[in-house]
Amino acid sequence: MTLILGIDPGSRITGYGVVRDTGHGCEYVASGCIRTGEGDLPSRLQQVFRGVGEVIRQHGPVTMGIEQVFMAKNADSALKLGQARGAAIVAGIEAGLAISEYTASQVKQAIAGTGGADKQQVMLMVMHLLRLTQKPQVDASDALAIALCHAHHRQSLIPHGLLGARRRGGRLRL
Repeated sequence: MTLILGIDPGSRITGYGVVRDTGHGCEYVASGCIRTGEGDLPSRLQQVFRGVGEVIRQHGPVTMGIEQVFMAKNADSALKLGQARGAAIVAGIEAGLAISEYTASQVKQAIAGTGGADKQQVMLMVMHLLRLTQKPQVDASDALAIALCHAHHRQSLIPHGLLGARRRGGRLRL
């Protein structure tokens, strides 16, 4: 059984979700949001780093999935998102986690069966797959979806002996 951390990065709200991959499906462990408040960007990035580090210490995941930066209409927002993502990745690396990156369409495809699924469809599938009786917060739901996507990708790599491979730029690096 493997504990997987999913991260939906943001400079104001970073969602996290922890699932246990049993090999026969996933079980819900925890989810929530790291809210950074109104401080300057460096302070908010520090809060993301510390918050992700605390989630790792509390739950002990061994691997982490994180959403890749998408091209937003606002370049400033995309840059801040990328910086928050970097802070979360460094927290994971510092804790020794193996990290994989997924596009939003990869996550949607793995969870809802279509890369064009909307947030509501993804949330409903997350609730179904994890047998949740209450809706998680939107950012936490997205993070749980990333964790489930990561579990799905891990299971597809096991038969091929590629479980230890790292994904970079759409390519597997052994």
